[in-house]
Amino acid sequence: MDITIHTTALPHDDPDASLAFYRDVLGFEVRSDVGQGRMRWITVGPAGQPGTSILLAPPAADPGITEDERRMITEMMAKGTYGWILLATPDLDATFEKVQAGDTEVVQEPTEQPYGVRDCAFRDPAGNLVRIQELR
Repeated sequence: MDITIHTTALPHDDPDASLAFYRDVLGFEVRSDVGQGRMRWITVGPAGQPGTSILLAPPAADPGITEDERRMITEMMAKGTYGWILLATPDLDATFEKVQAGDTEVVQEPTEQPYGVRDCAFRDPAGNLVRIQELR
């Protein structure tokens, strides 16, 4: 079987703020930006990796969820417990400094974890947890 990861989705509640974080702070390329107002679907991804993307999507747009589910998603996003992603970099300290300089909420400074990785963590504008591991 030949399967690759093509796209993963993260919710946003402010497309402009999410776009600024992923494009300007993390340096991702904008691959598409469709819709209007708060109902925008934005696809971003790391330069040099055209086959891997993150879809920033409005969670309220899914017609298959109930109003109670929509409210729960909104509450979980506000707490930062709904979406998360794990990224990797060869230079964690330089990446941390750059992301921190982007006026981003720091959750954890670079730390050697007891399970054998060194990582840090931030929240994106929608509250999604963004963990960044150091490649070794």
